[in-house]
Amino acid sequence: MSNLSGFIKRLRDIMRNDAGINGDAQRIEQIAWMLFLKVYDAKEQDWEFDDTDYKSIIPEPCRWSNWAHDDKSGSAMTGDTLLNFVNNTLFPVLKGTDIKDSSGNVLIEGVKVTADTPIKKAIVQTTFADANQYMKDGVLLRQVINVIDELELDDYEESHAFGEIYESILKELQSAGSAGEFYTPRAVTDFMAQMIQPKIGEKMADFACGTGGFITSWLKVLQKQVNSTADAKKYSESVYGIEKKQFPYMLCVTNLLLHGLDIPQVFHDNTLLRDVLDYTVDDQFDVILMNPPYGGSEKADVKNHFPDDLASSETADLFMAVIMYRLKKDGRAAVILPDGFLFGTDNAKVNLKKKLLSEFNLHTVIRMPGSVFAPYTSITTNILFFDHTKSTEETWFYRMDMPEGYKHFSKTKPMKLEHFAPVIEWWNNRQEIVVDGFDKSKKFTAQQLAEELGYNFDQCGYPHVEEEILAPMDLIQRYQEQRSSLNAEIDRVLADITAILGGGQE
Repeated sequence: MSNLSGFIKRLRDIMRNDAGINGDAQRIEQIAWMLFLKVYDAKEQDWEFDDTDYKSIIPEPCRWSNWAHDDKSGSAMTGDTLLNFVNNTLFPVLKGTDIKDSSGNVLIEGVKVTADTPIKKAIVQTTFADANQYMKDGVLLRQVINVIDELELDDYEESHAFGEIYESILKELQSAGSAGEFYTPRAVTDFMAQMIQPKIGEKMADFACGTGGFITSWLKVLQKQVNSTADAKKYSESVYGIEKKQFPYMLCVTNLLLHGLDIPQVFHDNTLLRDVLDYTVDDQFDVILMNPPYGGSEKADVKNHFPDDLASSETADLFMAVIMYRLKKDGRAAVILPDGFLFGTDNAKVNLKKKLLSEFNLHTVIRMPGSVFAPYTSITTNILFFDHTKSTEETWFYRMDMPEGYKHFSKTKPMKLEHFAPVIEWWNNRQEIVVDGFDKSKKFTAQQLAEELGYNFDQCGYPHVEEEILAPMDLIQRYQEQRSSLNAEIDRVLADITAILGGGQE
């Protein structure tokens, strides 16, 4: 493919003309399932080369190279023929439904998955379980397929380059409506993976893995340590993910295939629907890297899977409980949580913080600026670093201020890994810092956090602009002046509207 940089723009320009695509979220979801099939087809060709007995789980007529590839002979499906095939053959088959003729004879068997089906095959049906095909114009669909088919994923350089381009597709999620909840800025995931210091032989987990950002950041750091075939095997087996929602799950599986993981240990499931007390040592991990969903409210039946003292209705709290039950002895964790967890005083939050201090070593809390997740949310978030080595003795808090020249992060001025440089410098040489009378970095003992602060972890936060405090009579006078000014403006606008309406009646 000659122009990787224009790849997304070309697809966007074509799909804008299709009446079935309604907005960015659907456009990206449409691209996602085609990319998955293209990437999976390239992987299957590798598997067939390595194993002459390999048999695809996808029936031959539905394999990408057999229906999507255009050899320019004029025989490639397009228009209504293509649309009918995709809607009435391809999707039903990949979702597991047999295609039959009018007499009930099976023409093409649907993809079937059993307990014995290898993960690298089972992911096909799982990926398409809730996938959607939105396009309504078969000619435009053919054009989109042709652009995607131009990718030469058997060429190492181009495959690697496309791995970088895939990042831009994931970044598009930030402006794709509700889909934005699945994307954590790569600078943040890279920083957390770097500070957690992966080691060959360890296994990391993300129980709400979205598009796989933490997993790929972990792999990026770990890959530098691969020096043998044995290392490579441990590297490919070092990750585990669960994702509840179909669309990010599909993106994640494709992401891992692109990163060379032939058997992505990622599952389409809901982490919160299992009793945490049922977890054993076999369910635990060396490292947990996560940005749990927050702001959600869970139903009573979900809370029933947690001990009464930890049964919060807040999604992030429940994930925090899962993390503590699934972190191995001597394991390490880095977790993003909203401010509400730090200062929350309800029973579940306080009990979670008690458990965190008494059973784990909460050594560092990094306070991040509010615009890190812009434009999706302005909620201020924090990174909690802790390990399962001992109870907490002391916790360092550090406020990460906006870099010079930035008022806030945005799509055009995103957060970069280099912005964490002051944090890393402080991390390696910790000291208490006060700026303009406010704590930027401070150390607290566990006893201080528990007894003096009542488990209020809201320390070294961002200074708020102090409101001007007026004497009561002065305050009343100011309100009266503001109200008079506002009333005058309202009267003026109403007069203008009345004049326009009156003029319209003549």
